[in-house]
Amino acid sequence: MAIRASTSGISSPIELREALVGAQYLAGDDLATAAYLALALGKPLLLEGAPGVGKTEAAKALAGVLGRRLVRMQCYEGIDASAALYDWNYPRQMLAIRQSTEAGLNLFSEEFLLVRPLLDALRSPRTTLLLVDEIDRADAEFEAFLLEFLSDFSISIPETGTVRADEPPVVVLTSNRTRDLHEALRRRCVYHWISYPDASLETEIVMARASSVARATAEAVVASVGLMRQEPLAKPPGVAETVEWAEAATLLNAQGARWPDAFRRAIGVAVKDQDDLLYVAPMLDRLLPGEAVQ
Repeated sequence: MAIRASTSGISSPIELREALVGAQYLAGDDLATAAYLALALGKPLLLEGAPGVGKTEAAKALAGVLGRRLVRMQCYEGIDASAALYDWNYPRQMLAIRQSTEAGLNLFSEEFLLVRPLLDALRSPRTTLLLVDEIDRADAEFEAFLLEFLSDFSISIPETGTVRADEPPVVVLTSNRTRDLHEALRRRCVYHWISYPDASLETEIVMARASSVARATAEAVVASVGLMRQEPLAKPPGVAETVEWAEAATLLNAQGARWPDAFRRAIGVAVKDQDDLLYVAPMLDRLLPGEAVQ
């Protein structure tokens, strides 16, 4: 196995973690180590965790740190190879046939090719980061197809030939674990589980991401969100909701709303499900902080 001594100047997990901080992504040592090893070993990075813990944001930050263009493939039920690899622009081909006076018109030239994310990453493995987002939403057949792609990093286009990456692209896969992924795909990757951050780290995330939130407000929101996550909610607030709630409550307070009413009025920024709102409504006085010092 070929080991990369350095990728874009990143030669250790510590350097990667510091670079991610510069990209406003606060990663723990374990995540920075997993990401570094994936880069060094030329293997995909598989990030699993509950929705809203920062898996997609980690891939975006990593692309920024490496100076690479993010190529995102959002998975969904029923996604197939044509949506992931390439397709032909049939309307444009038909128009070309009608307008052409040439006998040797090539309907399978580059101008008629619709490049999808996997082909895009294969063509530019040194300048892109491929994000396969929410792979658990795709079906088992597509997962098997993706496993083959990640093993060979090549595709065959019958009309034009085989496209093969001259080096493994940087690949990040995310999963909310709505279903178990096949063991073969897991073995192909460097794996990391992202949990909700602890209170101190989440407070630092709010301070780094929010525009004008006081630390006391950040700490109060983080404490409230931590309590909500202990309740049986259908959609517990993620880290992004924590940041947005702190900003929304701060905005309302600046416009005259007193604490904790500012938190209460902005609750729809944190809880985004009607049943969850009905569930937390009777316990808001317990969940919400009484004061947040500006």
